[in-house]
Amino acid sequence: MEKKIITISIIGVGARGAEAYGRYISDSKDKFEIVSLCDVSEVRLEKYGKIFSVAEENRFMDEEVFFEKKRSDVLLIATMDRMHVRQAMKALDLGYDLVLEKPISDDVNELRMLAKKAKETGRMVLVCHVLRYNVMISKLKSLLDSGAIGRLISMDQTENVCFWHQAHSFVRGNWRNREQTTPMIMQKCCHDLDLIQYFIDSRCRSVSSMGALSYFKAENKPEGAADRCLDCKYKMDCKYSAYRIYIDGWLGGGKVDTFPYNLITDTLPITEEALEKSLRETNYGKCVFACDNNVVDNQTTIMQFENGVTATLKMEGFTARGGRDFRFFGTEGELELYEIEDKIILRRFMEAPKVWKISELVDDLGGQGAGGHGGSDWRMFDYLYSIYFTDKLNARSSIEGSIESHYMALAAEQSRLEGGKLIEIKEYRN
Repeated sequence: MEKKIITISIIGVGARGAEAYGRYISDSKDKFEIVSLCDVSEVRLEKYGKIFSVAEENRFMDEEVFFEKKRSDVLLIATMDRMHVRQAMKALDLGYDLVLEKPISDDVNELRMLAKKAKETGRMVLVCHVLRYNVMISKLKSLLDSGAIGRLISMDQTENVCFWHQAHSFVRGNWRNREQTTPMIMQKCCHDLDLIQYFIDSRCRSVSSMGALSYFKAENKPEGAADRCLDCKYKMDCKYSAYRIYIDGWLGGGKVDTFPYNLITDTLPITEEALEKSLRETNYGKCVFACDNNVVDNQTTIMQFENGVTATLKMEGFTARGGRDFRFFGTEGELELYEIEDKIILRRFMEAPKVWKISELVDDLGGQGAGGHGGSDWRMFDYLYSIYFTDKLNARSSIEGSIESHYMALAAEQSRLEGGKLIEIKEYRN
């Protein structure tokens, strides 16, 4: 019997659509076939059209032309946040099943509208909360559900953004300005808020949040610093120097064609000249104290859930490392995960601790693996294939569950802007 192939179109052929997902989809020829692409960049369309073997007549720069008809079984929407719902509504009307990059939207009416449309059309909307497909997350969830620490009372989570990632994405990059994209608590921590409600297994009741743009402001620009790092006398000393992050980083890291270097230039293979050109012409070469950024660089959120569990989320841009840290507190013990240290620790009261290495964990889809988010970017598509022909309407990260984490993010941002005011989630849910 011939194996079924899922055809996929991609709108938004950039860091997520092409690099994080597209390359894996293209390589998984026994499961998927990329048949059409849409993007505003002719350079990216030509680059990834060739890589994914998509014919020129199936590459589109005009969104309206692209949406004139249904072109595949599934549409992957990986455009900028503010475009998601508009494009998803068109796609559902055409009969597509969707893989939708997160966050969905920061407009509560758009969230409700899209959920309603998905239900009316009976189509799958799989939201890219990819960490739900991560082996370490599955291990934590199974331990909590088995009662390993008794009844869960509270949890703490830290999103270590890492200093250079903060500068790359939220000072110089696409998500630097609140008027152009979603709040940082939603863009960066949509995974974290989704996981918190996933672990606690309850809807959130109320949120209080505080945070600010504390450092990346014009007033902190060193005396005599240039507006572009390549022209600056501090380019070899500043911790946030674009020269050190991108050119020195690329040269010292083996000259690889990977993140973050492949996000600042479309040249392939990447060259030092291409990186320097980008730093002279794009936001990625600007001084971090001379950008138009206005999103936070730190934020702390406290949550109360309907089942009585409390949680805190710390989003911190001033860390030397990336990765996530989790701590769970129960009536019979503690459970901890330190991603960068590759370990999970179970500390049951009056028992010896038990330790697992994250890198050695496996489940029904295999081990932690390569790829973004500890292999989760790729594993999500393995999961999609495993359920597509049997139970796609009950996908693990469906839109119904995803919207709850978006409500939490919106409430957190409202609370932050109002000085930490307690916000009831029902204000969004209703």
